[in-house]
Amino acid sequence: MAKQAVLFDLDDTLLWDDRSVKEAFEATCKAAAAETGVNPEELEESVRREARALYESYETFPFTKMIGINPFEGLWAPFREGEQEEFRQLERLAPQYRKAAWTQGLKSLGVDDEELGARLAEQFPAERRSRPIVYEETFRLLDALKGKYKLLLLTNGSPDLQREKLAGVPELAPYFDHIIISGEFGEGKPAASIFKHALEKLGIEPEHGIMVGDKLTTDILGANTIGMTSVWINRHGTVRDDEIVPTHEIKHLEELLKLLEN
Repeated sequence: MAKQAVLFDLDDTLLWDDRSVKEAFEATCKAAAAETGVNPEELEESVRREARALYESYETFPFTKMIGINPFEGLWAPFREGEQEEFRQLERLAPQYRKAAWTQGLKSLGVDDEELGARLAEQFPAERRSRPIVYEETFRLLDALKGKYKLLLLTNGSPDLQREKLAGVPELAPYFDHIIISGEFGEGKPAASIFKHALEKLGIEPEHGIMVGDKLTTDILGANTIGMTSVWINRHGTVRDDEIVPTHEIKHLEELLKLLEN
């Protein structure tokens, strides 16, 4: 059946978020190493571990999991938007969370320096904000699709942070007829409700849409749940089990063009 619309995930589908975060960690950890002599790779691993543990210890964790906000987004998100009370809790928690993650990360490597932890907690968001990285094929693909299909961006995350990511690459948002952010909608992928909301916005039935994303547990599972064609972008050759099976699997975004032709 001919497709009328293409729905895209944002992070690590169109934007190379993993690389942006990795480079921000590397720059911040090198700054710490210059002052303290710690191994920067070990510090990154330590801070990531401490951040995850802290993040999961907060009462906001079930909400962030449902909306789809990961611990490393919490290390630079302001959480100033979103109507739910949990966003106000996150806004209050964020500064102490950032400082604690870096301070405890240093401490686990034998550096007990709260003042340095506080400085690194401010440096990391600045480093991440300075790195809005897009995959080299993103705009070629969108140029090929624009005008032929309705395009919708369906992203999990905090409203202000996802908008900030888009503002970092201002050419991206104009390609889309609609942009849906889970933190505004009130529920995140893979919930059927947010996919149905997207289809209502597009005015199409599930069989007329195709969802493209990098995460089996959100993008692919959600599309499969409502009977929409799902395309898993698997750039790193990840081996999946048969629990969540995409309709199609691609290694490069531009492979989508052949799928749509067929």
